[in-house]
Amino acid sequence: MVNHVTRSWLWAEAFAIVEGRTGIDHELLYTAALLHDIGLVPSYDNHTLGYEEAGGFVGEALTAGAGWPADRRRRVNEVIVRHNWPEVDPALDVEGHLLETATGLDISGHRDEDIPLAFRREVLSTYPRLDLAEEFGACVRDQAARKPYSHARRLVDGGLDRKLAQNPLEQLPS
Repeated sequence: MVNHVTRSWLWAEAFAIVEGRTGIDHELLYTAALLHDIGLVPSYDNHTLGYEEAGGFVGEALTAGAGWPADRRRRVNEVIVRHNWPEVDPALDVEGHLLETATGLDISGHRDEDIPLAFRREVLSTYPRLDLAEEFGACVRDQAARKPYSHARRLVDGGLDRKLAQNPLEQLPS
């Protein structure tokens, strides 16, 4: 999972360049990317909230400790929550859009051809996928079973396991 969240940040930054996005709060994007799935970890799992919502609150607490002002703490929460939306309008939330797009690439391979092959290879050689499909899939299936109203349930019902297995990043030629 550590490699997944790190790749998600790198993919988000790459999509920012590819899409010509400006005005990005890079520290906010980095923080949200590294924390976006922390709600899947048993220590931070919330028995009633979806993992993205639990992770958003962890992000708020962590950034409060780092001295971030209240409005910026709320932003990290929003970005983490929105990464699980089916789509985030960049006019509403550019960081949320970038993280949603990046996680779409890392989990299902969405828009993989938009990122240069050499960069994809470099990222994957430094932060390999390892057992992401098995680990992430199991965590999300567990959340979906316990929280049937959650985005985790939507992901599972939408073919998460198939998307993880068929992700072109899994078969990227070296």
